Amino acid sequence: MMDDYTFPFWIYLGVLAVFVGGAMKRLLASHLGAAPPLVAWLGATVLAERLWSICLPAALLLALLGLACCLYSATKPGPAPPGAALPAHGKAVLITGCDSGFGTATAKHLDNLGFEVFATVLDLSGEGARELERSCSPRLTLLQVDITQQQQVHQALLDTKAKLGLKGLWGLVNNAGVCVNFGDIELSLMSNFRGCMDVNFFGTLSVTKSFLPLLRQAKGRIITISSPAGDQPFPCLAAYGASKAALNLLVNTLRHELEPWGVKVCTILPSSFKTGQSSNRAYWEQQHKQLLRTLPPALLEEYGEDYLTETKELFHRYASQANTDLSPVTDTIARALLAPRPRARYFAGPGVGLMYFIHSYCPLSLSSRFLQKLFLKKRLAPRALRNPPGFDPDLGLNNNNNNNNKEEEEEVEDEKKLK
Repeated sequence: MMDDYTFPFWIYLGVLAVFVGGAMKRLLASHLGAAPPLVAWLGATVLAERLWSICLPAALLLALLGLACCLYSATKPGPAPPGAALPAHGKAVLITGCDSGFGTATAKHLDNLGFEVFATVLDLSGEGARELERSCSPRLTLLQVDITQQQQVHQALLDTKAKLGLKGLWGLVNNAGVCVNFGDIELSLMSNFRGCMDVNFFGTLSVTKSFLPLLRQAKGRIITISSPAGDQPFPCLAAYGASKAALNLLVNTLRHELEPWGVKVCTILPSSFKTGQSSNRAYWEQQHKQLLRTLPPALLEEYGEDYLTETKELFHRYASQANTDLSPVTDTIARALLAPRPRARYFAGPGVGLMYFIHSYCPLSLSSRFLQKLFLKKRLAPRALRNPPGFDPDLGLNNNNNNNNKEEEEEVEDEKKLK
Protein backbone atom coordinates (compact mmCIF):
# COMPACT_ATOMS: atom_id res chain seq x y z
CA MET A 1 0.00 0.00 0.00
CA MET A 2 2.87 2.38 0.80
CA ASP A 3 4.16 1.96 -2.76
CA ASP A 4 1.22 4.09 -3.91
CA TYR A 5 2.66 7.29 -2.35
CA THR A 6 4.80 9.62 -4.37
CA PHE A 7 8.19 11.04 -3.49
CA PRO A 8 6.78 14.57 -2.72
CA PHE A 9 4.40 12.97 -0.24
CA TRP A 10 7.29 11.48 1.70
CA ILE A 11 9.04 14.87 1.65
CA TYR A 12 5.90 16.41 3.14
CA LEU A 13 5.77 13.60 5.71
CA GLY A 14 9.37 14.24 6.70
CA VAL A 15 8.86 17.99 7.04
CA LEU A 16 5.80 17.46 9.21
CA ALA A 17 7.68 15.00 11.39
CA VAL A 18 10.50 17.52 11.88
CA PHE A 19 7.97 20.21 12.83
CA VAL A 20 6.23 17.97 15.37
CA GLY A 21 9.59 16.90 16.81
CA GLY A 22 10.71 20.53 17.04
CA ALA A 23 7.51 21.49 18.81
CA MET A 24 8.00 18.71 21.35
CA LYS A 25 11.61 19.80 21.88
CA ARG A 26 10.51 23.38 22.58
CA LEU A 27 7.81 22.15 24.95
CA LEU A 28 10.27 20.06 26.94
CA ALA A 29 12.59 23.05 27.29
CA SER A 30 9.90 25.64 28.04
CA HIS A 31 9.48 25.04 31.80
CA LEU A 32 5.72 24.67 31.44
CA GLY A 33 5.37 21.73 33.83
CA ALA A 34 4.01 18.29 32.99
CA ALA A 35 0.39 18.92 32.02
CA PRO A 36 0.74 21.26 28.98
CA PRO A 37 3.41 19.11 27.26
CA LEU A 38 1.26 16.01 27.83
CA VAL A 39 -1.81 17.70 26.32
CA ALA A 40 0.24 18.96 23.38
CA TRP A 41 1.74 15.49 22.90
CA LEU A 42 -1.69 13.87 22.76
CA GLY A 43 -2.96 16.60 20.42
CA ALA A 44 -0.01 16.07 18.08
CA THR A 45 -0.66 12.33 18.09
CA VAL A 46 -4.36 12.76 17.21
CA LEU A 47 -3.47 15.18 14.41
CA ALA A 48 -0.81 12.85 13.06
CA GLU A 49 -3.24 9.92 13.20
CA ARG A 50 -5.72 11.85 11.06
CA LEU A 51 -3.07 12.71 8.51
CA TRP A 52 -1.19 9.45 8.42
CA SER A 53 -3.80 6.84 9.30
CA ILE A 54 -3.32 5.10 5.98
CA CYS A 55 0.47 4.94 6.03
CA LEU A 56 1.76 5.13 9.62
CA PRO A 57 -0.05 3.89 12.74
CA ALA A 58 -0.42 6.42 15.52
CA ALA A 59 1.05 3.98 18.04
CA LEU A 60 4.25 3.75 16.00
CA LEU A 61 4.35 7.53 15.69
CA LEU A 62 3.93 7.93 19.45
CA ALA A 63 6.73 5.45 20.06
CA LEU A 64 9.04 7.31 17.67
CA LEU A 65 8.23 10.65 19.31
CA GLY A 66 8.81 9.16 22.74
CA LEU A 67 12.16 7.75 21.67
CA ALA A 68 13.21 11.11 20.18
CA CYS A 69 12.20 12.98 23.35
CA CYS A 70 14.06 10.49 25.56
CA LEU A 71 17.20 10.85 23.45
CA TYR A 72 16.91 14.63 23.57
CA SER A 73 16.36 14.66 27.35
CA ALA A 74 19.35 12.38 27.85
CA THR A 75 21.71 14.51 25.78
CA LYS A 76 20.56 18.10 26.42
CA PRO A 77 22.57 20.30 28.78
CA GLY A 78 20.68 21.25 31.88
CA PRO A 79 20.73 21.46 35.64
CA ALA A 80 23.05 18.96 37.19
CA PRO A 81 21.49 16.29 39.42
CA PRO A 82 21.75 16.83 43.19
CA GLY A 83 25.31 16.43 44.38
CA ALA A 84 26.78 16.81 40.88
CA ALA A 85 27.05 20.61 40.87
CA LEU A 86 30.49 22.16 40.87
CA PRO A 87 31.80 23.46 44.21
CA ALA A 88 31.48 27.19 44.86
CA HIS A 89 34.40 27.42 47.26
CA GLY A 90 37.41 29.18 45.77
CA LYS A 91 35.55 30.53 42.74
CA ALA A 92 35.56 34.30 42.13
CA VAL A 93 32.57 36.06 40.56
CA LEU A 94 32.10 39.71 39.57
CA ILE A 95 28.52 41.07 39.58
CA THR A 96 27.58 44.45 38.10
CA GLY A 97 24.76 46.69 39.33
CA CYS A 98 24.60 45.61 42.97
CA ASP A 99 23.04 48.81 44.38
CA SER A 100 19.59 47.15 44.42
CA GLY A 101 17.36 44.49 42.89
CA PHE A 102 18.83 41.39 41.30
CA GLY A 103 22.39 42.60 41.91
CA THR A 104 22.06 42.94 45.68
CA ALA A 105 20.13 39.67 46.01
CA THR A 106 22.61 37.78 43.82
CA ALA A 107 25.66 39.10 45.70
CA LYS A 108 24.15 37.93 49.00
CA HIS A 109 23.15 34.55 47.62
CA LEU A 110 26.51 33.78 45.98
CA ASP A 111 28.36 34.95 49.08
CA ASN A 112 26.27 32.55 51.19
CA LEU A 113 27.17 29.73 48.79
CA GLY A 114 30.88 30.35 49.33
CA PHE A 115 31.85 32.35 46.23
CA GLU A 116 34.41 35.13 46.42
CA VAL A 117 32.19 38.00 45.24
CA PHE A 118 33.24 41.27 43.62
CA ALA A 119 30.16 43.52 43.64
CA THR A 120 30.09 46.76 41.64
CA VAL A 121 27.95 49.65 42.86
CA LEU A 122 27.40 53.20 41.68
CA ASP A 123 27.71 54.58 45.20
CA LEU A 124 29.98 53.06 47.84
CA SER A 125 28.18 55.03 50.54
CA GLY A 126 24.68 54.18 49.28
CA GLU A 127 22.12 51.97 51.00
CA GLY A 128 22.80 49.02 48.70
CA ALA A 129 26.53 49.03 49.45
CA ARG A 130 25.93 49.36 53.21
CA GLU A 131 23.43 46.49 53.11
CA LEU A 132 25.98 44.22 51.44
CA GLU A 133 28.67 45.18 53.95
CA ARG A 134 26.32 44.34 56.83
CA SER A 135 25.00 41.04 55.53
CA CYS A 136 27.91 39.47 53.62
CA SER A 137 31.15 37.80 54.65
CA PRO A 138 34.61 39.42 54.45
CA ARG A 139 35.10 37.58 51.16
CA LEU A 140 32.91 40.18 49.41
CA THR A 141 34.66 43.15 47.77
CA LEU A 142 32.77 46.31 46.82
CA LEU A 143 33.89 48.22 43.72
CA GLN A 144 32.56 51.61 42.68
CA VAL A 145 31.87 51.33 38.94
CA ASP A 146 29.71 53.16 36.43
CA ILE A 147 29.84 50.68 33.57
CA THR A 148 29.41 53.47 31.01
CA GLN A 149 32.75 54.96 32.14
CA GLN A 150 35.63 52.98 30.63
CA GLN A 151 38.16 54.41 33.09
CA GLN A 152 36.16 53.10 36.06
CA VAL A 153 35.74 49.70 34.40
CA HIS A 154 39.52 49.51 33.85
CA GLN A 155 40.20 50.45 37.48
CA ALA A 156 37.85 47.71 38.62
CA LEU A 157 39.79 45.25 36.47
CA LEU A 158 43.08 46.32 38.10
CA ASP A 159 41.59 46.02 41.61
CA THR A 160 40.18 42.59 40.82
CA LYS A 161 43.48 41.36 39.38
CA ALA A 162 45.37 42.62 42.43
CA LYS A 163 43.12 40.64 44.77
CA LEU A 164 42.93 37.48 42.65
CA GLY A 165 46.66 37.21 42.05
CA LEU A 166 47.37 34.43 39.59
CA LYS A 167 43.84 33.06 39.85
CA GLY A 168 41.40 33.77 37.02
CA LEU A 169 37.79 34.94 37.27
CA TRP A 170 35.28 32.10 37.28
CA GLY A 171 32.15 34.13 36.62
CA LEU A 172 30.96 37.48 35.29
CA VAL A 173 27.31 38.30 36.00
CA ASN A 174 26.22 41.13 33.71
CA ASN A 175 23.31 42.43 35.75
CA ALA A 176 23.54 46.25 35.52
CA GLY A 177 20.79 47.73 33.37
CA VAL A 178 18.24 50.53 33.13
CA CYS A 179 14.77 51.02 31.71
CA VAL A 180 14.24 54.71 30.94
CA ASN A 181 11.55 54.03 28.38
CA PHE A 182 8.12 55.63 28.73
CA GLY A 183 5.41 55.31 26.12
CA ASP A 184 5.13 54.91 22.37
CA ILE A 185 8.17 55.22 20.12
CA GLU A 186 6.96 58.51 18.65
CA LEU A 187 6.57 59.92 22.16
CA SER A 188 9.91 58.63 23.51
CA LEU A 189 12.87 60.96 23.71
CA MET A 190 16.00 60.12 21.75
CA SER A 191 17.84 60.41 25.07
CA ASN A 192 15.80 57.42 26.29
CA PHE A 193 17.09 55.26 23.44
CA ARG A 194 20.67 56.44 23.96
CA GLY A 195 20.43 55.95 27.73
CA CYS A 196 19.27 52.36 27.38
CA MET A 197 21.91 51.55 24.78
CA ASP A 198 24.72 53.19 26.80
CA VAL A 199 24.08 51.05 29.87
CA ASN A 200 22.38 47.87 28.66
CA PHE A 201 24.52 47.33 25.56
CA PHE A 202 27.69 49.42 25.45
CA GLY A 203 28.27 49.28 29.22
CA THR A 204 27.83 45.51 29.32
CA LEU A 205 30.08 45.14 26.27
CA SER A 206 32.77 47.26 27.92
CA VAL A 207 32.78 45.17 31.12
CA THR A 208 32.74 41.88 29.22
CA LYS A 209 35.63 42.80 26.92
CA SER A 210 37.69 44.10 29.85
CA PHE A 211 37.31 40.96 31.98
CA LEU A 212 37.50 38.38 29.19
CA PRO A 213 41.22 37.63 29.72
CA LEU A 214 40.53 36.66 33.34
CA LEU A 215 37.52 34.58 32.29
CA ARG A 216 39.47 32.77 29.57
CA GLN A 217 42.23 32.06 32.07
CA ALA A 218 39.77 30.28 34.40
CA LYS A 219 37.63 28.77 31.59
CA GLY A 220 34.77 30.43 33.41
CA ARG A 221 31.22 31.63 32.78
CA ILE A 222 29.52 34.77 31.47
CA ILE A 223 25.97 35.12 32.81
CA THR A 224 23.93 37.97 31.32
CA ILE A 225 20.58 39.14 32.69
CA SER A 226 18.51 40.05 29.64
CA SER A 227 14.75 40.36 29.10
CA PRO A 228 11.96 38.83 26.99
CA ALA A 229 11.49 42.41 25.73
CA GLY A 230 14.66 41.87 23.69
CA ASP A 231 12.98 39.09 21.70
CA GLN A 232 9.33 40.15 21.65
CA PRO A 233 7.64 43.51 20.90
CA PHE A 234 6.31 44.59 24.29
CA PRO A 235 4.10 47.70 23.95
CA CYS A 236 5.75 50.96 25.04
CA LEU A 237 9.13 49.31 25.73
CA ALA A 238 10.87 49.93 22.42
CA ALA A 239 13.97 51.71 23.80
CA TYR A 240 14.57 49.11 26.49
CA GLY A 241 13.69 46.21 24.18
CA ALA A 242 15.97 47.44 21.38
CA SER A 243 18.94 47.61 23.76
CA LYS A 244 18.21 44.11 25.05
CA ALA A 245 17.82 42.80 21.49
CA ALA A 246 21.29 44.11 20.66
CA LEU A 247 22.59 42.55 23.88
CA ASN A 248 21.02 39.17 23.05
CA LEU A 249 22.72 39.09 19.66
CA LEU A 250 26.03 40.04 21.25
CA VAL A 251 25.71 37.25 23.83
CA ASN A 252 24.75 34.66 21.21
CA THR A 253 27.77 35.61 19.12
CA LEU A 254 30.05 35.48 22.17
CA ARG A 255 28.78 31.98 22.92
CA HIS A 256 30.11 30.69 19.59
CA GLU A 257 33.36 32.64 19.69
CA LEU A 258 34.29 31.64 23.25
CA GLU A 259 33.44 27.96 22.92
CA PRO A 260 37.00 27.02 21.81
CA TRP A 261 38.34 28.82 24.90
CA GLY A 262 36.15 26.76 27.23
CA VAL A 263 34.16 29.80 28.41
CA LYS A 264 30.43 29.11 28.81
CA VAL A 265 27.99 31.91 27.96
CA CYS A 266 24.44 31.93 29.37
CA THR A 267 21.45 34.26 29.20
CA ILE A 268 18.90 34.63 32.01
CA LEU A 269 15.40 35.73 30.95
CA PRO A 270 13.39 36.77 34.05
CA SER A 271 9.66 37.28 34.27
CA SER A 272 8.22 40.35 36.02
CA PHE A 273 9.92 41.18 39.33
CA LYS A 274 9.81 44.25 41.55
CA THR A 275 13.27 45.81 41.32
CA GLY A 276 14.89 49.24 41.34
CA GLN A 277 12.61 52.18 40.56
CA SER A 278 9.89 50.04 38.99
CA SER A 279 7.52 50.26 41.97
CA ASN A 280 8.30 53.88 42.86
CA ARG A 281 5.27 56.06 42.03
CA ALA A 282 7.37 59.23 42.30
CA TYR A 283 9.63 57.88 39.54
CA TRP A 284 6.71 57.39 37.14
CA GLU A 285 5.31 60.83 38.01
CA GLN A 286 8.69 62.39 37.22
CA GLN A 287 8.91 60.53 33.90
CA HIS A 288 5.37 61.65 33.05
CA LYS A 289 6.04 65.32 33.80
CA GLN A 290 9.28 65.29 31.84
CA LEU A 291 7.49 63.82 28.84
CA LEU A 292 4.75 66.47 28.99
CA ARG A 293 7.36 69.24 29.12
CA THR A 294 9.38 67.99 26.16
CA LEU A 295 6.68 66.91 23.70
CA PRO A 296 5.87 69.31 20.84
CA PRO A 297 2.40 70.85 21.43
CA ALA A 298 1.02 69.51 18.14
CA LEU A 299 2.08 65.94 19.00
CA LEU A 300 0.67 66.24 22.51
CA GLU A 301 -2.61 67.43 21.03
CA GLU A 302 -2.82 64.46 18.63
CA TYR A 303 -2.15 61.86 21.33
CA GLY A 304 -3.86 63.64 24.21
CA GLU A 305 -2.66 64.15 27.75
CA ASP A 306 -5.13 61.55 29.02
CA TYR A 307 -3.51 58.96 26.72
CA LEU A 308 -0.11 59.63 28.33
CA THR A 309 -1.61 59.59 31.81
CA GLU A 310 -3.17 56.19 31.17
CA THR A 311 0.21 54.83 30.03
CA LYS A 312 1.86 56.10 33.21
CA GLU A 313 -0.82 54.50 35.40
CA LEU A 314 -0.57 51.18 33.54
CA PHE A 315 3.22 51.10 33.96
CA HIS A 316 2.89 51.80 37.67
CA ARG A 317 0.12 49.24 38.15
CA TYR A 318 2.04 46.55 36.31
CA ALA A 319 5.20 47.23 38.33
CA SER A 320 3.33 47.29 41.64
CA GLN A 321 1.90 43.81 40.94
CA ALA A 322 5.31 42.31 40.11
CA ASN A 323 6.82 39.48 42.15
CA THR A 324 8.82 40.60 45.19
CA ASP A 325 10.56 37.24 45.65
CA LEU A 326 13.79 37.43 43.62
CA SER A 327 14.94 33.90 44.49
CA PRO A 328 13.94 32.38 41.10
CA VAL A 329 16.50 34.66 39.45
CA THR A 330 19.27 34.31 42.04
CA ASP A 331 18.84 30.52 42.13
CA THR A 332 19.01 30.38 38.34
CA ILE A 333 22.20 32.47 38.28
CA ALA A 334 23.81 30.13 40.82
CA ARG A 335 22.70 27.10 38.79
CA ALA A 336 24.23 28.54 35.62
CA LEU A 337 27.51 29.22 37.45
CA LEU A 338 27.78 25.75 38.99
CA ALA A 339 26.22 23.42 36.38
CA PRO A 340 28.83 21.22 34.68
CA ARG A 341 26.99 21.77 31.39
CA PRO A 342 25.01 25.02 31.65
CA ARG A 343 22.22 25.87 29.25
CA ALA A 344 22.50 28.67 26.73
CA ARG A 345 19.22 30.15 28.03
CA TYR A 346 17.39 29.99 31.33
CA PHE A 347 13.82 31.10 32.04
CA ALA A 348 13.54 32.55 35.55
CA GLY A 349 10.07 32.98 36.99
CA PRO A 350 6.56 31.85 36.01
CA GLY A 351 5.12 32.36 32.56
CA VAL A 352 8.28 33.02 30.56
CA GLY A 353 8.33 29.58 28.95
CA LEU A 354 4.68 29.89 27.92
CA MET A 355 5.35 33.37 26.52
CA TYR A 356 8.20 32.09 24.34
CA PHE A 357 6.18 29.07 23.20
CA ILE A 358 3.31 31.32 22.04
CA HIS A 359 5.81 33.66 20.38
CA SER A 360 7.50 30.78 18.54
CA TYR A 361 4.52 28.72 17.40
CA CYS A 362 1.41 30.90 17.29
CA PRO A 363 0.46 33.35 14.52
CA LEU A 364 1.92 36.82 14.89
CA SER A 365 -1.50 38.39 15.42
CA LEU A 366 -2.21 36.03 18.32
CA SER A 367 1.18 36.46 20.00
CA SER A 368 0.95 40.26 19.67
CA ARG A 369 -2.52 40.27 21.22
CA PHE A 370 -1.23 38.05 24.02
CA LEU A 371 1.55 40.54 24.82
CA GLN A 372 -0.89 43.46 24.81
CA LYS A 373 -3.19 41.66 27.23
CA LEU A 374 -0.29 40.52 29.38
CA PHE A 375 1.56 43.83 29.68
CA LEU A 376 -0.32 47.10 29.12
CA LYS A 377 -4.08 46.80 28.65
CA LYS A 378 -4.63 50.18 27.06
CA ARG A 379 -8.22 51.31 26.67
CA LEU A 380 -7.77 54.81 25.30
CA ALA A 381 -6.84 55.43 21.66
CA PRO A 382 -4.81 58.52 20.76
CA ARG A 383 -7.09 61.56 20.71
CA ALA A 384 -6.76 62.06 16.94
CA LEU A 385 -8.09 58.52 16.35
CA ARG A 386 -11.14 58.70 18.58
CA ASN A 387 -13.33 60.50 16.00
CA PRO A 388 -13.48 59.97 12.23
CA PRO A 389 -11.37 62.42 10.16
CA GLY A 390 -13.27 65.65 9.44
CA PHE A 391 -15.87 64.90 12.08
CA ASP A 392 -16.88 67.95 14.13
CA PRO A 393 -18.83 66.86 17.22
CA ASP A 394 -20.61 70.25 17.55
CA LEU A 395 -21.50 70.35 13.88
CA GLY A 396 -22.67 66.78 14.02
CA LEU A 397 -24.92 67.58 16.96
CA ASN A 398 -26.41 70.61 15.17
CA ASN A 399 -27.05 68.54 12.06
CA ASN A 400 -28.83 65.94 14.14
CA ASN A 401 -30.98 68.63 15.74
CA ASN A 402 -31.83 70.09 12.32
CA ASN A 403 -32.75 66.66 11.00
CA ASN A 404 -34.96 66.04 14.02
CA ASN A 405 -36.72 69.40 13.49
CA LYS A 406 -37.34 68.61 9.83
CA GLU A 407 -38.81 65.22 10.72
CA GLU A 408 -41.14 66.85 13.28
CA GLU A 409 -42.31 69.43 10.72
CA GLU A 410 -43.00 66.68 8.16
CA GLU A 411 -45.04 64.73 10.73
CA VAL A 412 -47.16 67.85 11.48
CA GLU A 413 -47.81 68.40 7.75
CA ASP A 414 -48.85 64.77 7.29
CA GLU A 415 -51.30 65.06 10.22
CA LYS A 416 -52.85 68.21 8.66
CA LYS A 417 -53.35 66.42 5.35
CA LEU A 418 -55.04 63.48 7.06
CA LYS A 419 -57.43 65.82 8.83
